[in-house]
Amino acid sequence: MTDLVLSLLDPNTLLPHRAGIAGLALALSAISPDDAPLTWLVTADEVRLSWEGSDREAIEWLTHKTYCIEDGYLNPPVLKLDRQSRYTFTQGVTSTLLQHNQQRTLEKQPKSLNFLIDETQPEIELSYKDLLDCYYTGDFKDAFTSKGKFKDEIPIKGHHLPGLVECFVNGPYLESPVGFVSLLFLPLSCGYYALPAGRSALVIPEVKNLKNWVRLRRKSAGTPYIKFKAGGAGESGLRFLIQQQTVENGQLLGLEYCEVYQLGKQAWDKNQNYLKQAVYRVKTNEKVLEIYASAEQFFPVRFRTMDKGQTWLATSQALPWIADNLIGDRPWYSGFFEFLKKNKLFERQGLAKMTQFLSESERLLFQSVHDAFGKFRAGQFKARSDQMGGNLTQEQGWDVAKRSADKAIYRLQRPATQQEFAKALVDFLAQYRPSTAKGEGLEIYAWLHTGDNWRKARDLALLAIATYKKKTIEGSGDPDLSVDEIEPEEDSEGFEYNFS
Repeated sequence: MTDLVLSLLDPNTLLPHRAGIAGLALALSAISPDDAPLTWLVTADEVRLSWEGSDREAIEWLTHKTYCIEDGYLNPPVLKLDRQSRYTFTQGVTSTLLQHNQQRTLEKQPKSLNFLIDETQPEIELSYKDLLDCYYTGDFKDAFTSKGKFKDEIPIKGHHLPGLVECFVNGPYLESPVGFVSLLFLPLSCGYYALPAGRSALVIPEVKNLKNWVRLRRKSAGTPYIKFKAGGAGESGLRFLIQQQTVENGQLLGLEYCEVYQLGKQAWDKNQNYLKQAVYRVKTNEKVLEIYASAEQFFPVRFRTMDKGQTWLATSQALPWIADNLIGDRPWYSGFFEFLKKNKLFERQGLAKMTQFLSESERLLFQSVHDAFGKFRAGQFKARSDQMGGNLTQEQGWDVAKRSADKAIYRLQRPATQQEFAKALVDFLAQYRPSTAKGEGLEIYAWLHTGDNWRKARDLALLAIATYKKKTIEGSGDPDLSVDEIEPEEDSEGFEYNFS
């Protein structure tokens, strides 16, 4: 008789093993014990398996109950995936855990898929090769002796244990039977996301309570195509935690954190497409998840149509930057100084909405610069209006608005030290005297000179200018000429274009 105990508390396990144990618990929750060649017991922190007879027959029966290939998709019945989620799950697994051609067989000729993402938008058209067979639906003969018993040491491939660095001189990595079995069910627990530039993100959760995890995962296992496209690895981790609903009434439900493996090409190995490029740890934090959930609403994926009529999704430039700040325990706007240098086009309205998450001190400085810039810009419009005889065309109005922002940004972007920036900011506020800062000068000065706050102040000041919007333009000579009429509409703002 064989007895296997797979425990989350086993000190010899790594994160992928523990996630695999969670996947096994999930798989068992959907399998009927009637006529099964093995018995099992699932507790909060371990899974116990027992069977008589062949180890190979027991494990292959279990995996064949867990995984099946239907209509060209890898479809675990326990996840109850719809058509879009079957596509994203299969695409995710085959570009990460099954990335090598020896681990799966695809149809040679691609076929076209059409997904309706939004009823008001055209369908998304994708090219897809059907999955014919794969490692997880195979026979695992390398793991067993000729008599069907587990080998003491079982060779596995590096991509089945994410993060493993293989040494080909010393041969393949060897696993124990417990480690091998847990990794067979790792795909059920992971999240999969497509990143820009042909990269992928594999999200592995740290599960602390198997029963809570099974309940969470069964409710929210599928990933629709619009959620499959992510702008960055950090964003993938936050999206996964939100999707799994890991926080309920302020309580953590089975997940403390997840790790995100960013996979892509490496310059030193062009033969493999999905080598590990970076690893991110994303902790479950209710406030962070709340901010990111709002940011997803403020920076939605946009539908774009090519000249030939093909529709594709454009992802936000700002959202992955904000996500990286959040998982790094930094203010969401941190590094806007560098962001502005790299991105001349960005989603201004979304950033303006994000300012609701500023603290009182941050909001005071932001609003002070915002109001001061309004007065500065009004002066620029008046000067140009007087020069043109009191009338500005729509094109001239936009030119003045852009030049005003460029001048103010340059004025506050140029200083490189705390002293230089503090002087530039104080001079700017003193010259244009915003009503918001009246009587608050000492508070602004004290906050500005506390620790490294001057860098935050620089980011906030530039953000206030870059997101400035007012209903009417002062001194334009045309009271009916609104900012919306001379500034680009939101749809013309910049995006990182990702072709499906």
